[in-house]
Amino acid sequence: MLPTLLPFLLFAFVAAITPGPTNILVLSHSAHFGFKAAIPIIFGACMGAALIVLVVGCGFGQALIRLPMLQLAMQWIGILWLSYLAWQIFRAPVQAFNPQSPDQVHYRLGLWAAGGLQLINPKTWMMALAVSTVFAGSDSNRTAHVAVLSITFLMISLPCLGVWALLGSGATRFFRSPKMLKHLNPAFSILLLISAWSVIWL
Repeated sequence: MLPTLLPFLLFAFVAAITPGPTNILVLSHSAHFGFKAAIPIIFGACMGAALIVLVVGCGFGQALIRLPMLQLAMQWIGILWLSYLAWQIFRAPVQAFNPQSPDQVHYRLGLWAAGGLQLINPKTWMMALAVSTVFAGSDSNRTAHVAVLSITFLMISLPCLGVWALLGSGATRFFRSPKMLKHLNPAFSILLLISAWSVIWL
C-alpha cells in the first residue's frame, strides 16, 4: 500500500464532496431533470477529473508549475466559462418540472460535456496539482503511484457526486410550482459563481 494512500483518501473525499462548480451543476441538473439525468454528468465529471490527475501527476503538472502564466490563463478561461454557465442557469425559464419539455434541456450536459468541463474547472486543476506535488512521490514508481491515486479518486468521487445528485432530486419535492422554482435558478447560479470565483478569493 502506498504510504500516502490513507491521507489521500481523506484529501480526495474532501475535494470531491465540498462545493465546487461540478457539484453545483450536478445539483442543478438533478433538481431540474431528475436523478437519472445527473448520472452521465457524474460519470463524465469523475472520469475527466481522474484523467487530469493522471496526466498532471505523470509530468504535465511540472510544466504548469514552471509556467505560471499558463496556469493563470487556464484559470481565467475556466472562471469565465463557468460564469457563462451560471448566467445560463440564471436566465433559464421558470416553469414546473417536466422532463419531456424541450424548453428545459437548453443547458443540459451529458457525459462528454461534463468530462470536458473538467479541463476548465479551476478546482480540478488545483486538486490535480496537489496530488502531483504532495501525494505522488518522486521515486521510480511515481507513474504507478499516480495511476493508483487517480483510480482511487475516481472511486471516491463517484458516490460523493451521487450525494449531490440526491440532494438536487430531493429539492424538487419542495419546488414543484413555477412560483417556488423562481428562487431555485438564481440560487444555483449564485452558488456556481461563488464556487468558480473562490479560486481567486482564496
